[in-house]
Amino acid sequence: MKTFKIEALILAVALIIAGVFIGNGLKKIGTDDRIVQVRGLAEREVAADHVIWPVVYKTTGNNLAAIYEDVNRANKGIATFLMKKGIKASEISAPTLQIVDKHAERYASNFEGDRYMVTSITTVATNQVELVLQLLTQVSELLKEGIAISAGDYGTSVQFEFTSLNDIKPAMIEEATRNAREAAEKFAADSESKLGKIQTANQGVFSITDRDMYTPHIKNVRVVTSVVYYLEE
Repeated sequence: MKTFKIEALILAVALIIAGVFIGNGLKKIGTDDRIVQVRGLAEREVAADHVIWPVVYKTTGNNLAAIYEDVNRANKGIATFLMKKGIKASEISAPTLQIVDKHAERYASNFEGDRYMVTSITTVATNQVELVLQLLTQVSELLKEGIAISAGDYGTSVQFEFTSLNDIKPAMIEEATRNAREAAEKFAADSESKLGKIQTANQGVFSITDRDMYTPHIKNVRVVTSVVYYLEE
């Protein structure tokens, strides 16, 4: 009987100690759970400030020497046209050539037509975006010189870029964070709480996309910040 009383006493003390620890733990959990996680969005529409324009000329033939003369003439005409319109020589890269020998292809036994197909690409890289937009509608002038420019080929489309993200980053982060705080304050008011300090914050990743498929020179810049606030009674 004496042993049973001692064991019962030990068990009671253990339960009391466990109750204290559990109570403190629940209190801490309750405090940590009083948080609100919100997101803030900031978006801006900007104009592209850099453009890469591959000017493509294609020709075919059976005599490589004659093809070379034709391509050389076309490339000189393209460069002259670009510089006459305002593109700087430093913004024009030397042409690159791609030559396809159709006789060397796998199924050449059924080959008909010219043996060689040559593609010459003169690349313009410039910040004169508006000028390039104008020239895209004026390249038909080269037809007068017998130079037909290919357009819309896969891998040689015009690329418009926005390179000044660092200039608008601080203001956009500030706007997104402000929007996140407004959402948190609204939540706190609705839950009859007070908004406390920030527990954690994530700036988020900036994305730059075309506004639409028809105006790739206009970009949409977007960032979403994620902020966790403490809630106070």
